Amino acid sequence: MSIEELSLDTLDGIGPVTKQKLENAGIYTVLDLAIRGPSEIAEAIGVDLKKAIEFNSSARLRLMELGLLEKEFIPASEIYKKRQNIERITTGSKNLDELLDGGIETQAVTEFYGEFGSGKTQLCHTLCVTVQLSRDKGGLEAGAIYIDTENTFRPERVFQIAEARGLEPLKTLDNIIVAKAYNSSHQELIVSEIGSVVDKMPIKLVVVDSAVAHYRAEFLGRGTLAERQQRLNRFMHLLLRTAEARNLAVVVTNQVQAAPDVFFGDPSKPTGGHVVAHTSTYRIYLKKAGKNRIARIIDSPYHPERETVFVLNEKGVDDPEETTSKKR
Repeated sequence: MSIEELSLDTLDGIGPVTKQKLENAGIYTVLDLAIRGPSEIAEAIGVDLKKAIEFNSSARLRLMELGLLEKEFIPASEIYKKRQNIERITTGSKNLDELLDGGIETQAVTEFYGEFGSGKTQLCHTLCVTVQLSRDKGGLEAGAIYIDTENTFRPERVFQIAEARGLEPLKTLDNIIVAKAYNSSHQELIVSEIGSVVDKMPIKLVVVDSAVAHYRAEFLGRGTLAERQQRLNRFMHLLLRTAEARNLAVVVTNQVQAAPDVFFGDPSKPTGGHVVAHTSTYRIYLKKAGKNRIARIIDSPYHPERETVFVLNEKGVDDPEETTSKKR
């Protein structure tokens, strides 16, 4: 589908001034308009909510006409057939791929959380390389967007992983677009601009490392909790809608915090509360186990709750020499 067919000019009621306001808010196409919430649109162009809903509905109808959006009511069998075409990116570990039923899915948000050193950032670096592999090797022959909120992206590590996996390191780095987010507002702005990057180059993976860090640092105390969760909710929903509409795999990392009311078992729990839990399609807990790492599925619409073992080495994420996989 050409950009011209998805131009905002094709919608009734959107003139030059409104179009400019929408573009200033990172809404460049009909697809961008359709995946935004009406309140975001109203705030961006200074109209009431009713008018924003009209623009949003008009964009959705336009996408239905172009066959880019499903109708409101369709048989479950059609959804099943479409899900057979969902693409997956290998994690670099057969054990971890098996845990995820083939790898990281497109049209979904996969959250990895765990304490420092559990392998979250290493996994993100590895995925930025494996997404560029040929399809017969588990890749999608596409690039990645890496949104860095904690200054954790290291091109030297990507260079090492690419070299170990048989890819040309500098070319691999060229296919990774890095955006450094300096605060939560900047982080939200970057995500709103993803569409304009995807329209210009083949991108199949978006990484946010980490999703909650800025919100956790900026909104302190119970008095700011409601605003923090509202902002975080909007951010996570935009990621999810972008993944679905543009057939992207979105991977977010999350920090953990200690639960003081837990007396037995693991007291670690992910930050972000129910907002992140509900908007993440898949939620995987990573933890250290000596030289190995353990990944456990905590929440999934269809995966069984189980765990597996992987390691970190020069190839990034990899399998231990003696492959073991615990299923529970």
